Amino acid sequence: MTVQEISTLQLDLKGLKCPLPALKTRKALLGLGNGAMIEVISTDPMARIDIPHLVATLGDELVTQREEADCVIFSIRRQAAKA
Repeated sequence: MTVQEISTLQLDLKGLKCPLPALKTRKALLGLGNGAMIEVISTDPMARIDIPHLVATLGDELVTQREEADCVIFSIRRQAAKA
C-alpha cells in the first residue's frame, strides 16, 4: 500500500451569479480523478443550495461547507464514477 499526496484545486468563483458557480463547479469536478479534492469559493447566495445539490447529484462528497466574510467555501472530494 502506498501513500499518495492529494492536492486541492481551488476554484475562485467570487462575483459570479447563479447558475455559473454550479456550472463551473460541475465542469471542474468532472475533470478530476477519483479522490481529488476541490475547494470552491463563491459569493452567490444560491450557491449554498446549488453546490450541495450538485455534489449529491454527481455522487461526490461534500466534506465541509463554511462561511467566511461574504463567501461560502465548499470542500468537495471527487468519487469514482459509478458503473
